[in-house]
Amino acid sequence: MTAQLFAGAAEPATDRTVIGENLSLPLFRTLSGVLAGHPYLKVVVDRAEHTWHLLDTAAHPFHVNYIATRVLGMELADLDAELDAFNASVYMDPARRFLLGVLSLHTNEDSEGRERTFLVLETTEADTMNGQLLKFFYAFVRERVDGRLPLLLKPANHGQEEELAAISELRVPRILSHELFGSRVRTPLNPGDATGRLRFFRTHEEYAAAEGELGWADIVAMPCLPDDVPRVAGFLNTAPITPLSHTNVLASGWGIPNAIVRDLDELVEKDALDGAWVRYRVSEEEISLERLGSEPELRAPAWHQQRIRLEPPLLEDAPVLSLHRLRAADSDRYGTKAANLGELHHVLDSRTADLTVFYGRPRPPRDDLYGHLASRLGLKDPSLAELRARAADFVASTVGAPEGVALPFSLQQHFLASSPALQQGIGKLKMALELDATDVLDSLCLQLQQLIRHTPIPDSVTRQISQAFPTAPASRGRLVVRSSSNAEDLPGFSAAGVYDSVTTVHGTGQLLDAVRQVWASLVSPRSVRLRHQVGISLDDTYMGVIIQEYVPASLGGVLVTCDPTRRADFRNVYLNCSPGSPEQVVDGSVLPQQYLYNVVEGGGRTVALGSWGDGLPAATRARLADLSLTGRLLQSHFSDTDVDKPLDIEWLMTERGDFRLVQIRPYAL
Repeated sequence: MTAQLFAGAAEPATDRTVIGENLSLPLFRTLSGVLAGHPYLKVVVDRAEHTWHLLDTAAHPFHVNYIATRVLGMELADLDAELDAFNASVYMDPARRFLLGVLSLHTNEDSEGRERTFLVLETTEADTMNGQLLKFFYAFVRERVDGRLPLLLKPANHGQEEELAAISELRVPRILSHELFGSRVRTPLNPGDATGRLRFFRTHEEYAAAEGELGWADIVAMPCLPDDVPRVAGFLNTAPITPLSHTNVLASGWGIPNAIVRDLDELVEKDALDGAWVRYRVSEEEISLERLGSEPELRAPAWHQQRIRLEPPLLEDAPVLSLHRLRAADSDRYGTKAANLGELHHVLDSRTADLTVFYGRPRPPRDDLYGHLASRLGLKDPSLAELRARAADFVASTVGAPEGVALPFSLQQHFLASSPALQQGIGKLKMALELDATDVLDSLCLQLQQLIRHTPIPDSVTRQISQAFPTAPASRGRLVVRSSSNAEDLPGFSAAGVYDSVTTVHGTGQLLDAVRQVWASLVSPRSVRLRHQVGISLDDTYMGVIIQEYVPASLGGVLVTCDPTRRADFRNVYLNCSPGSPEQVVDGSVLPQQYLYNVVEGGGRTVALGSWGDGLPAATRARLADLSLTGRLLQSHFSDTDVDKPLDIEWLMTERGDFRLVQIRPYAL
């Protein structure tokens, strides 16, 4: 990551930085710090002096600070004033004097099961070293590192991977990021701190048998948690999942720790942790699980007393409207998802929104990032008006919004009012909620869902749904029917994966069945319990419906305009994808490919290949870089007053290679 500088920061009294010496393992341990659980050491190669500097990590957290003040004799204030030009001189100039990198220490097992220690050399992620510089950098470091330590070069971005492809691995032994970290034993997913009782389930059958007993003080551990897991104190996964899975989005929205701990079996057996009271911490750098000597005194979490109040929706008769006719303010009649898609149509069609706001925020010591955005968009010294116009054009040319229609809340209300049996079922459920009779909630919800799915839709409602299309649904091929409630995407209540969508719909009969299924998901046992926990009244909850034409996809996924595991990182956008529909990414049916794209300095890198053996072609990765930048630009418009609040975007790439955004909402933080 390109350095951030803070003038006047105090330095330790001692500085053990070494210049010109060879690196042994004891010296490495003396100078190193720890990052993401691995010891690491910053190095600077000075090509003019033909020497290198091994930085004392505690004294010099940033390469460029050290070079400027200790090698070039600059003042930090002067460096801050010219930071971007200085960064370009050390990260992007092919004739640069200094080569900056990091050495990290790793261990794995060889083919005979023996532990092997090795070093990995890499540059910062924004570094544009070409193949010749990478080869020189590796050879220079290799000559000065203890020959008994294997040394591998890890390309920091896709550009470096492509440069290295023309160089023999015998000359430059290498390891890719997903190869190094794809099999990590412990991976943080959502930071947090919890004290609770560890409940370890080795199979889904064990979990199902105990699910009804789980409470807010439990920490649930199992290979892969189900999407309908109740609200508890923490999650632990013993099998790989991604930061954008439904369960991690829930963990993020609920503010609870979540991590992958593949060796949990060993930890549980060693310390008898199953059923024990533990302190569970997850941070960017560390995952810890500490057994407590006795049952702690616990207070109910804040959410247990949380009461979310919804703005009253507008329930008067409203027409079925095409999505492109909606705006964000229509969420009180058509639901949040439909309104956001309507707003997306407006942004793409009008091109009047200012999509540069995120880049206009001060990022000390910079006053703004407009220059970086201009570079990403291929502009040189534009006016702010030119930059805004180019950003709007870039987004409109990169992505499209889905065609479809939105059914208002009033249609659901007409349907529910048409049946005395439905009204009676709703009344029973409301009474149970008022009495907090949680023991009968599930059965009442299931009975009511069954009624909704099988009650005939009134002719007046059916006509409005059927007339929403110029031609009959039967002649339009496959449709997708999605939920659009007023009780989702709220502060403290994301509802990710709580309501139903139906992705394979043909003909009028299936369309009406799918609409009823979406309506019924509003009273599913899980959705009712989750809303009840945060004080959302059933009286205030309504469901709209989105009907879209199905678009065949060659690639689909989810992106969030942040790095979910490093919240302070304003540079990167995290993207998951797999061939086919986005649903595969979030429902856990496959492990998607994972990528990080830097939307400030540029460049991207592969985090994991998931269930797929090969990465995407370079041309496709370049298109995903454009998609990631588009997501960041849209954040400027959709994040309201807090422009740093990231977005969660479901997307697909059509068979023609176009991008469609099928959902856009705040990412739960």
